[in-house]
Amino acid sequence: MPRSPRVRLSLITAGTASLALLATACGGSGAGSASAPKNFSYLSVTENTTVKTALTTLSKGACTTENKALPLKVETVPQASLDQKLQLLAGQDALPVQFAAGNAPALTNQLEGSGKIADLEKELKGLGVLDQIEPAAVSTVKALYDDKLAVLPYEYNIEGIFYNKKLFAENGISEPATWDELTDASAKLESKGVQPFSASGQQGWPLTRLISGYLYRSLGPDALKQVADGKAALTDPEYVKAAEEIADLGKKGYFGKGLGAIDYDTAMNQFLNGKAAMFYMGSWALANISDAGQNKVGAENVGFMPFPAVAGGKGTIEQYPSNVGLGITLARKSFDAKAGDWTACIAKNYGTTVLKDQGVISGFKVNGDVEDANEVTTQVRETIGASKQNVLWFEALFSTKATTVSQTNAASLVSGSMTPQKFMQTVQDALTAQ
Repeated sequence: MPRSPRVRLSLITAGTASLALLATACGGSGAGSASAPKNFSYLSVTENTTVKTALTTLSKGACTTENKALPLKVETVPQASLDQKLQLLAGQDALPVQFAAGNAPALTNQLEGSGKIADLEKELKGLGVLDQIEPAAVSTVKALYDDKLAVLPYEYNIEGIFYNKKLFAENGISEPATWDELTDASAKLESKGVQPFSASGQQGWPLTRLISGYLYRSLGPDALKQVADGKAALTDPEYVKAAEEIADLGKKGYFGKGLGAIDYDTAMNQFLNGKAAMFYMGSWALANISDAGQNKVGAENVGFMPFPAVAGGKGTIEQYPSNVGLGITLARKSFDAKAGDWTACIAKNYGTTVLKDQGVISGFKVNGDVEDANEVTTQVRETIGASKQNVLWFEALFSTKATTVSQTNAASLVSGSMTPQKFMQTVQDALTAQ
């Protein structure tokens, strides 16, 4: 069973911890002298049992030979302590062979810049297994980590709109391909007494994901990178337009009542109990959708569609927002032949093992036949396999402060107590202040 969605998303939206200690410890230290490890040591977070379980399975199965040569040894720390632990180990030149990347890309990028992390693209290519990572996953990792394959995608998620096929059929609605079709479908559902969308206003990010979705379709896949690079601002008219469109959904009542008080679990339950027709979410929700105890509408009645196209926009519906959950990387100092053998075995077998045993989709290719739990899981897997270019989420390139400001004010935007112009100005001010 994958770890809870709330734990997974906290990894995605967590802010960058202070890097002052790391900068001092790593400044000019380089990679350190090569050191043959005694174990295939792996440091992860306590909340994540997915990777630990899959690696343990591999150590007793497909990777038995590699494990005999370099035994797997797992250590965990609470997620909140991960960054501090990595800073301490980096300063001592004592990073484990494999470890969970920091809670935000900035820490991993700094470790890479100081020579602490193995050149994964070079190493995987040398081992002949670089092609075992899905191209879409490589694209996502590089977008997060300064165009470098700095982590391995032990988990890979794409985002889109899950919808209730039965409610669509009962109301004569086909899968919307454009924004106009989506808003027309929402109006039709609302007129029939069906709540169009379920979303968590308490968490905020499910709403800001809709803003970035509109931005990527209207302005193209580099829309938010332009903001991060200072070449555009969230207060530019074409950016405010995206906030206006999402705010308009709320103005028309498409998210129901009390949006600001709805948490993640409540929003999920609304959709799985047939109380809302659509639910923007990542593919980690497949675990909930596949659970008959939670999903009262039935997995066979759930469809998945991309964020729709915007008329005249520069983006395409093939560009899915994506993330790699808890990225895992390897230390340069201890990446010897035995560690390489383990890594190659993981690349060839992890994708199949974690999908078969835990129903988790990773960024590694699935070699061999694995029967999916349902049709929508197959659809998501095929979409990932066919995807060539992906985009990030709204706050992916934001500072900690701007991320917090964005997500805590999202419900106010959609409920109408904050104007789109004010919302974008407030977030832009936080970005400028970083």
